[in-house]
Amino acid sequence: MNDRFGLGWRPELSAGILTHLDQLDVVEVIADDYFSAPRQKIQALPTLATQVPVVLHGVTLGLASAVPVDRKRLENIARLVDAIQPEFWSEHLSFVRGGGIEIGHLAAPPRTASTIEGAANNLTAARAIVGTLPLVENVATLIDPPGNQYDEPTWIAEILSASGCDLLLDLHNLHANAVNFSFDPLAYLARLPSERIATVHLAGGRWIRGQSFTDRRLLDDHLHDVPEAVYELLIAVGERTTRPLTVILERDGHFPPIEQLLDQLTRARHALQIGRDRRAQHLNEQAA
Repeated sequence: MNDRFGLGWRPELSAGILTHLDQLDVVEVIADDYFSAPRQKIQALPTLATQVPVVLHGVTLGLASAVPVDRKRLENIARLVDAIQPEFWSEHLSFVRGGGIEIGHLAAPPRTASTIEGAANNLTAARAIVGTLPLVENVATLIDPPGNQYDEPTWIAEILSASGCDLLLDLHNLHANAVNFSFDPLAYLARLPSERIATVHLAGGRWIRGQSFTDRRLLDDHLHDVPEAVYELLIAVGERTTRPLTVILERDGHFPPIEQLLDQLTRARHALQIGRDRRAQHLNEQAA
């Protein structure tokens, strides 16, 4: 099974990435960083794609909303996809605008029939304009959305079924939500359609104060190392999935030496392999 492991492309990491391409299977580029970029900067991406497989990741479409997705943003994605020919592109199941107001944040929408329908409609529009469906990603939240009709794994599964998309499973987002809202992340995983998990994000976060002095919340900030709990979840994903996975480590600041990030990818490789081995052992025991 050809699982792949890579890093998110950031200017601060570019030198380290380019000198360690032999240790990377894929690089993920933030699409929105190139919407208004000079032509020379955009032309550098196809050159990068000749050296390592490149995938695109969007952050501002706001696909999981009853509000129609902005056509201009989809056209920007389409131009990048046409120029770079990435292996795939992805976006979040979030909303980022409403009533003409940009909130500047990947917010978790209410998990309702309306947002399922809205996400499916927006994903249909995305496929029509970009030419391919994105992978869709679960998001972290510090506030449980009001008016929920579904729990999160059911809501995600309904969107996947309605749209035909595959899932980019962010394990730190899952971990943070499980901690902040006191649910079992393994039970959550068991309720996702494992055959639709195609890509995994790894990241880290930090504790922040909640509503009271004794209350605290785990913030997904991409500024810290991957915690042990996330590697444990990656093992569980390896046990539950059969398709090859692309695992990407995200880091948005407080950049450590590239060797430290590569060490985290090595640990991720080991964690996923442990899960794969456990699955094989279970199947052998059942066949015996």
